[in-house]
Amino acid sequence: MKPVQDDMIVDVRNLKMYFPVTRGLRRRKVGDVKAVDGVSFKIKRGETLGMVGESGCGKTTIGRCILRLYRPTAGQIFFEGRDITALPERKIRPLRCGMGTIFQDPFSSLDPRQSAGSIVGEALKVHRLVQSNHDYGERVDELMRLVGLDPNMEDRVPHEFSGGQRQRIGVARALACNPSLVVCDEPVSALDVSIQAQIINLLEELQERLGLTYLFIAHDLAVVRHISDRVAVMYLGRVVEITSSLELYRNPLHPYTKALLSAVPIADPFVEETRERIILKGEVPSPLNPPAGCHFHPRCQIAIPECGQVIPPLREMGGGHEVACIRV
Repeated sequence: MKPVQDDMIVDVRNLKMYFPVTRGLRRRKVGDVKAVDGVSFKIKRGETLGMVGESGCGKTTIGRCILRLYRPTAGQIFFEGRDITALPERKIRPLRCGMGTIFQDPFSSLDPRQSAGSIVGEALKVHRLVQSNHDYGERVDELMRLVGLDPNMEDRVPHEFSGGQRQRIGVARALACNPSLVVCDEPVSALDVSIQAQIINLLEELQERLGLTYLFIAHDLAVVRHISDRVAVMYLGRVVEITSSLELYRNPLHPYTKALLSAVPIADPFVEETRERIILKGEVPSPLNPPAGCHFHPRCQIAIPECGQVIPPLREMGGGHEVACIRV
């Protein structure tokens, strides 16, 4: 486990992000998609916070709110001690130098008409971080070497690279402005398993070398376990459990977390055959009309009538282990 400094680089408080649903020629509002519905968490400087959950649970939306690509409906986001929730775009743009993002798909996240060098170095020009063409070229060469690519490949376009090489270009682009926070939005899910391991190892090496902080969004629990210091489990727009990676896999408390972990294959055939499997009933409710109370209660095996009436807050269970469940 990496040593982690005490100061918080990100502090999210009761974040909500609703997307309006409209109908008709007059675009009359008929409801809201509650993508993120009252989420709070902190990220310490130098750590990796993994964020897991089913597709559509709001993981990517949270990342985009932190980057201020979306303006939150409610709540607060503090980045390096500064409330960025309602800042206008002209004040947000300089702050984005301190944030980087790595996208999920290395095939669609790179402009097919740009060379690798111009993709990596574009942010340097946008934020005016270099004074001359010579400085620009040296910085691009440095970034290419940093992610394990030959600078002589700078003139090639994305289709001339493999999937893993394209993602390395994406990593280099994210690091161009020397960010302190990098939002990794499922950065390995589109890659082969062997290439996934290379990219994960690269991210860990860069974190150690550059002192980076990661918000690592993923649905692969095995990957999250390997790279994360702490893990936040999300369900339908809310965080239901958050604790250290080791504690989550050793002692999951929330029934949804237990169901997720029971679906992860184990290499030992005896353990795999004898362990308990938790099969969730029903389907994930729509974020347009989520259930009252605890969002998970219609599918929960231990739910009681009160679960449909009370929104469970995250409660400290000791040792930094927080869970949102009145039955725990």
